[in-house]
Amino acid sequence: MSQFTPSASFLLRSALRGGLGLVCLVLVLLAGCTHSAPPPKYRIGFSQCTNGDAWRQAMLAGMKKELSFYPEVSFTIKDARYNSALQEQQIKELLRQGIDLLIVSANEAEPVTPIVEEVYNRGIPVVILDRRTTSKLYTAYVGGNNVEVGRTAGNYAASLLKQRGQVLEVLGAPGSSPAVDRHRGFGQALAAYPGVQLVAQVNSNWERPSVLARLPAVLRAHPEVDLIFAHNDRLALGAYQVCKQLGRQNQVKIVGVDGLPGMRGGIQLVQDGVITATLLYSPGGEEAIRTALKILRRQPYDKENILGTMVIDSTNALTMKLQTEKLGSQQQDIQRQQQLLQQQRDTYASQQTVLYVLAAALLGAAVLGAVAFRAFRVNRRINQQLEGQNEEIRQQRNQIQDFAEQAKVETEAKLRFFTNFSHELRTPLTLILGPVEEMLTSAPDLPAAHRHDLSLVRRNAQRLLQLVNQLMDFRKIDVGKMPVRATEGNLVAFVREIMDVFEKPARQRGVSLRFLPAEPVVRLWFDVNILDKVFFNLLSNALKFTPERGQISVSIQPVPADHVVRISVEDTGRGISEQDRAHIFEWFYQGNQSTAKGSGMGLALALGLTRLHLGQLTFSSQPGQGSTFVVTLPLELPPELRSAEAALPAPALAIDEGLTLPKAEDAPLPTGATREALILVIEDNPDVNAFLTQKLQPHFQVDTALDGATGLRLAADTIPDLIVCDVMLPELSGLEVVAQLKGDWRTSHIPIVLLTARNAPEQQVEGVQAGADLYLTKPFNPTFLLESLRTLLANRDRQREHFRRELSTDTVTVAPQRVDQKFLADLTAIVEANVSRSDLSVEDVARSLGISRVQLYRKVKAVLGTGVTDFIQGVRLTKARQLLLTDDLTIAEVAYQLGFSSPSYFSTSFKARYQVSPSEFRALHTTAG
Repeated sequence: MSQFTPSASFLLRSALRGGLGLVCLVLVLLAGCTHSAPPPKYRIGFSQCTNGDAWRQAMLAGMKKELSFYPEVSFTIKDARYNSALQEQQIKELLRQGIDLLIVSANEAEPVTPIVEEVYNRGIPVVILDRRTTSKLYTAYVGGNNVEVGRTAGNYAASLLKQRGQVLEVLGAPGSSPAVDRHRGFGQALAAYPGVQLVAQVNSNWERPSVLARLPAVLRAHPEVDLIFAHNDRLALGAYQVCKQLGRQNQVKIVGVDGLPGMRGGIQLVQDGVITATLLYSPGGEEAIRTALKILRRQPYDKENILGTMVIDSTNALTMKLQTEKLGSQQQDIQRQQQLLQQQRDTYASQQTVLYVLAAALLGAAVLGAVAFRAFRVNRRINQQLEGQNEEIRQQRNQIQDFAEQAKVETEAKLRFFTNFSHELRTPLTLILGPVEEMLTSAPDLPAAHRHDLSLVRRNAQRLLQLVNQLMDFRKIDVGKMPVRATEGNLVAFVREIMDVFEKPARQRGVSLRFLPAEPVVRLWFDVNILDKVFFNLLSNALKFTPERGQISVSIQPVPADHVVRISVEDTGRGISEQDRAHIFEWFYQGNQSTAKGSGMGLALALGLTRLHLGQLTFSSQPGQGSTFVVTLPLELPPELRSAEAALPAPALAIDEGLTLPKAEDAPLPTGATREALILVIEDNPDVNAFLTQKLQPHFQVDTALDGATGLRLAADTIPDLIVCDVMLPELSGLEVVAQLKGDWRTSHIPIVLLTARNAPEQQVEGVQAGADLYLTKPFNPTFLLESLRTLLANRDRQREHFRRELSTDTVTVAPQRVDQKFLADLTAIVEANVSRSDLSVEDVARSLGISRVQLYRKVKAVLGTGVTDFIQGVRLTKARQLLLTDDLTIAEVAYQLGFSSPSYFSTSFKARYQVSPSEFRALHTTAG
């Protein structure tokens, strides 16, 4: 036995080494044969205006040809059949199916634009194909240049006619963008050839029957026509048939557009001699799919992809035909090769599975042998080591428990002292703030220097009180004494109210503050006192680290699939460094690169309060580009956290010491009715700007800008009641600012005061001619300036009252003599045209005017001093007075004809306006008559 045991052990070790070597060899071979990671799967939706013509079918064929190279892409097509409402429903259906990218060819630009913008705002890429929408909110555009197509046709026609002859143009559907652009390009080209004259035009609906019906009469009236330019090949074929009927097929040259392959395509028509030439207008299906794949794969792409055009005539028609046939043949070969490749892949996958099973079995046998060999040798040694380690672990555990108990006692004592000390600070702070507030509010004759010092004391005392309150919140969270009392409310309105506090300090620093809720109302249960502190801290932190002319964006996005709602606060500041990221939520941590000396409690408190609300607070940041903090809240809270009583929001606190927010006590009390008026001061000299602001703020609300471009932007955004502008401004002069303001109907009604050091009479005349309402030279009397502003505002009120009286007469249409009157005339015409619609909304009117709802409301409010809804109601009631003077209609018929939902509502509105009911009004005027 002493000789057998070593030999057996040696043989076992040799066998194991050989088996393991074989296993390793098999695994290496398998690793060399494994597939790379499969490409990601994408879902593309295509909303087509129609598939009813050959050109659109060629577009779809090109898409399918290109998609054959991407079997991982799922492609869904929806045919709107020339119906814009159906196309909008189909796009919404594609959204519900969960697409990754949308390709859309709009039937009509304006009706489809809102749903396309909604898709884009949801973060889904949008590729516009062939027909554009009216918005710039899309990811990429693919299509031809119809103006260039028309221009190429014009140049070719002039060449065919040797720059002398008579031309007839067959246009597409009137008002359609391809027809308008092709005609414009054709006219531009012919303008360069005086000998070529466009003698006639024929409209069509893009289809051949319309040409057969309309062209014969025109050709008989113009027998001198030498060439016909048709806007597509179907129209060109119809023109040829008409010429043949009239016996002029050999005298008139015909040029079409599209250049499609196939038996009925333009290339075949050229080759058969039916038409002289056709212009290639690529459907763009392949390019649309290539662009979509670049976007989905995050590869570089062009936003504007304009497809080229070329002339196809007898010199190259055969070549084009052979090329298209060759491409079709190659596509069929590719499809057959893909089928064979898929079969080989399936075979390879099945063989690979068998090989993996065999390798796994061999590896399992080798591992079991190795385990059995080592277990006997290692087991005894491990058991001996475990005995010693267990004893050592028991001793260490007892020591750790003693240390933990001692640390708990010491930490509790420190926190107790910390809390008590914070409580003690509140009493002296109250005694400081009370007298300071009383002195500031009850002593109007207080010297300016003293008032400045007292304001400084008050501001820093309030800052100290805010720090104390944060310490108290920290302690409450730590000991679990801050309960959650959630009430149901609108989260969008709640966040908007918090953002209102930051609008003025952001505006003063030139920071753009944007609010982007995905939905107008998001209802959920939340504690307003807790979330107020969370969002206030995040916005305060973002504003502190965002430089001038930066941007802060707050978005709200419900995620029903995860039962949460996400609120993100994104800034364009300097970002968070790598060494600070791990400690950003730690208490009292201020960061190694921090330049603002804060308390280091804001973000830590926000995190603690968010978790207390069963939510999450995360962040992402790129140094030099900004940071994004995301608060994720559950859509539903447990019943024990809900409160039957609505809690009032706690007053917002400036958590970050680097941020100074406006306080109501800092603003002077209103001195008259003009306190609500908003004055915009545009002055590039900071000292003069500050002086004007100081003089005007006690009497008006004041916005400021240091250059003309910023002033124009603020004027369009805020619609101030009056503008004070310097003439000598950098880049954009004051006279140019006035001209642009008076030329823009949104701001044309605003009185403008020009300030300048140029006092020559001709210069003053130049300023008044530019549109200024008042021209003051420097140095100016501040009192005179103040009284002048009040006079201008009073005159503006009288003008607004004049407009209201003019609109309340029996004739509601206003003569378009000035810009404001032209605006009111257009507005009145739109309302009168839709007065019978009971569902007429402010959005409908704004859309008809081509402006936003907010811009319409601000303009009507500034010109008439009333809302858009009241204006619509006034037009309806004015019309009612006219209709009630006749006996042709009953009162109920008048009500329904004017868009009122019911006769009773009409009677109530009429009596509230004229103090008599409709029946009393009719009886009174009938008796009077």
